[in-house]
Amino acid sequence: MVSDRRREPDRLLERVSIAARAGVSIVQLRERELEDADLLALAKAVTSETGKTETRTVVNDRLDIALIAGADGVHLPGYAPGCRRVRRAAPTGFLIGRSVHSLQEARAVEAEGGCDYLVFGTVFPSVSKPAGHTIAGVSALAEVCAAVTLPVVAIGGITLARLPDVVRAGAAGIAAIDLFVTAREQQMIERLREIRLTFSAS
Repeated sequence: MVSDRRREPDRLLERVSIAARAGVSIVQLRERELEDADLLALAKAVTSETGKTETRTVVNDRLDIALIAGADGVHLPGYAPGCRRVRRAAPTGFLIGRSVHSLQEARAVEAEGGCDYLVFGTVFPSVSKPAGHTIAGVSALAEVCAAVTLPVVAIGGITLARLPDVVRAGAAGIAAIDLFVTAREQQMIERLREIRLTFSAS
């Protein structure tokens, strides 16, 4: 689950709580417009919610905020310092993910080391991206999944209908904003599990 408090801001913590209880693996706090103090307060609140479950919280781009808030990790955008450098400043067991947008970038991040997972996209057209944004497609996702050993998470325009294609491409999981805003979270997450189990076994 990738957060976007601009959509139903009063329900963000409620949706995090529902998603965590339903078994979402990671909540990525991506709130770029917040001032540091507000981001820290929100990170602490989200981490408090997920801390009651097995769900892990990662803060987008801000290692300092993640560490102070007691979050489980940090998610690095493509322009951030390398994962190995960030790893040296992180405690043992700290989760580090990174966004990649090409096969070459995915290979380079894995070769550098220090990264736990990759988020690849934009796989499908997404309302959260501007018109004209590059769409990678399922075939590019499959190439990346086959080329690296790190878990690859697909992002961008993910829907229940598209999930079978994502699973067939070899993705370890999906990341989304709208999927968690527009659906009834618990039922939707259960359906995600059903689809994944079906196509993983086929």
